[in-house]
Amino acid sequence: MRALAEFIMRGRVQATLVVAGAAVLPLLFWLSAAAVCLVLLRRGSDALSVLGVGVLSVLVSWHFLQDPTALLVLLGTCGLALVLRAGYSWNRVLLASTAVGLLCAVSLGTVFGSFIESLAQTFQHVMPLVMGESYEKLSADQKAVLASLTVPLMIISTAVSLQVFSVLCLILGRYWQALLYNPGGFGREFRAIRIPKRVALSLLAVMCVAPLIGWNALILLPLCSVPLFFAGLSLLHGLVTQKKLASFWLVGFYVTVLPLMHLIGPLFVVLAIVDSLIDIRGRLASKDADNANGEG
Repeated sequence: MRALAEFIMRGRVQATLVVAGAAVLPLLFWLSAAAVCLVLLRRGSDALSVLGVGVLSVLVSWHFLQDPTALLVLLGTCGLALVLRAGYSWNRVLLASTAVGLLCAVSLGTVFGSFIESLAQTFQHVMPLVMGESYEKLSADQKAVLASLTVPLMIISTAVSLQVFSVLCLILGRYWQALLYNPGGFGREFRAIRIPKRVALSLLAVMCVAPLIGWNALILLPLCSVPLFFAGLSLLHGLVTQKKLASFWLVGFYVTVLPLMHLIGPLFVVLAIVDSLIDIRGRLASKDADNANGEG
C-alpha cells in the first residue's frame, strides 16, 4: 500500500495513470476514488486535473457497462474529502455521508433509473430460487406486492452501499496521506471519533420515525445508521488501543464482520449511541488513572 501511495504522489502523470486505469476496471473503482482522494487531500486545487481525468474515465466506464457505481463513489468520496480538507472533524464528515447517500438515492431513482430497473429485474428472477417453497406458497397478490417493492429496495440498498464505499475510500485515502506525511495520524483521528450526544439522539429519532412515514422516508434509517456504525468501529479501535490488547482482536472482528453484518451492524450502532451518552472510553481512562494512583 505504501509503495502505491508513493507512486501516486510521485507526480501528476503517475496519479493520472492510477486514477484512469483503476476507474475503467469494474472491480477497482474504489482504488480510483481513493487515489483521487489522496491527491485532493494533499494538494487541494492542484488535484482538479487528476479529478477531471477520473470523472472522464468513470463516464466512459458508465457508458460501456451501464453501471454508475464508479461515478457516484468517485463524486461522493471527493465531496467528503473536501469536507475533511476544509478542517471539519470526522464527525462532520460522517454526517455529511448521509447527504451523499441521499443524493445517490435521488440519482438512482431519476438519472440512473434504467440501472435500478435492471437490478430489480435480476432480483425478481432470482427471488423464486432464493425463497424456494416459501415463494410458491405466496398468493398472486402477495407476489405482486413483493414485486412492487423491488425497485425501492434496490434504491435503498444500492444508495447505502455507495455511501459506505465513499466513506471507506476516504478512509483509505486519508490513511495513505498519514502513512506518507504523518505516520500514526490517521489512527489517532479515527479513534477519536465520537458522535455528540445531541446528534446521536437526533439520528436515533430519525431512524425511529422514518419507517412510520412511508417507503420514501425509509431510506433515512440505514443512511443515518452509517455514521453511528463507523463511530462504533472507532470505539472498538479505541478500546483495543486503550487496553493495549493484541491486534488479533481486530483481525478476528474484520474476518467475521462481513458474514455477520446483519447482526454486528446494529450492535455497533447501539454501542455508538451508548458511547455518545456516557463516553465509554473517557470513563475507562479515568478509572485506569484512579487505579494507577491507588497503586502509586
